[in-house]
Amino acid sequence: MEGAKVWLDKSIDIEDALVVCCFPSVGMVSSVVAHYLIDHLELEFVGGVAHPKLPAICLVQDGVPLPAIRAYAGQPICKIEGCDKVLLLMSELIVPDPLVHEIVSSIFVWSKEQKAAMGVLIDAFARKGMKGGLNGNEPMVEYEDTEEVDVLGVAATPKMTELLKEMDIPLLEQGVIKGMTGAMLSEGSSRGRNIMSIMVEADPRYPDARAAAVIIEHLNKMLPVVELDHGPLLDEAQKLEDQIRGMMEGADSEPSPSSSSMLYG
Repeated sequence: MEGAKVWLDKSIDIEDALVVCCFPSVGMVSSVVAHYLIDHLELEFVGGVAHPKLPAICLVQDGVPLPAIRAYAGQPICKIEGCDKVLLLMSELIVPDPLVHEIVSSIFVWSKEQKAAMGVLIDAFARKGMKGGLNGNEPMVEYEDTEEVDVLGVAATPKMTELLKEMDIPLLEQGVIKGMTGAMLSEGSSRGRNIMSIMVEADPRYPDARAAAVIIEHLNKMLPVVELDHGPLLDEAQKLEDQIRGMMEGADSEPSPSSSSMLYG
């Protein structure tokens, strides 16, 4: 295999789909959100993204080996006009910088060929005064801190800017977004693709269920997700943390160019 490749079960049709992307984030917010959506939207594993230079590792869940970057789909109906289904791309893997642009380009080519409608990227930034814990891969944003969990949005097109406004998500005025989210926003802007990011303030010291709940409350406006109470999600986040960490057992602790030290969790 040469270069990056997106592969899905041949029975999966993503025409007019909303593609939700959850790559490693501060406070494991994206992982908590992704696993919650898989469980509550009853999404099934349908494929993934491969690259020969990604760390040689698979995740084992419920006895089933899975690729590090994987795709899930199901029957949920997107609430946004022009979108009628959902596809989730997720990973606990921090994609190495040299591979990011190639993988992102492959995802954009694939999504255009398959006629996906739009994309939303789930991410988080560290609370002011705290380090993000992602080895320099976390977003650095300037924002007005409040007592509530702050949420910000970035849009690649005017259409997505209007959608963020309709969802009552303030636009990020200034900052630096790195990694997969940053590259996908930049690529989406240059290609004129309808993609946006929803970013939430999170505590990097542990899986931040409160921040994940804020994201899901906003996703309720896009997806048929049940209304949430913070209490149950806190318990669920702890279970998800144990599950995610369990899948990461055996990862090398010493950094190397191709080691699983690139895994977040």
